[in-house]
Amino acid sequence: MARRVKIGEAKTHLSALLMEVEAGEDLVICRGTTPIAHVTRIAEADEHAALSATLRRERAKQKAVTTPEILSWRHEGHTR
Repeated sequence: MARRVKIGEAKTHLSALLMEVEAGEDLVICRGTTPIAHVTRIAEADEHAALSATLRRERAKQKAVTTPEILSWRHEGHTR
């Protein structure tokens, strides 16, 4: 869950809050109790590439899904 701070606190402690965002914490800036901005760390391009590679490796370990399997899932959980 993102940490919520009011505008005044964000203005006063901006540098410290940005260090927390850099470390991976999400921040929501609020006017009173109303959220007005979401601050999150920008991921590096190499992080995206590494994640994509990991997902491809994990997907390659799984068996292929056939069309009949996909069609059988279409109404799974529905009451007839």
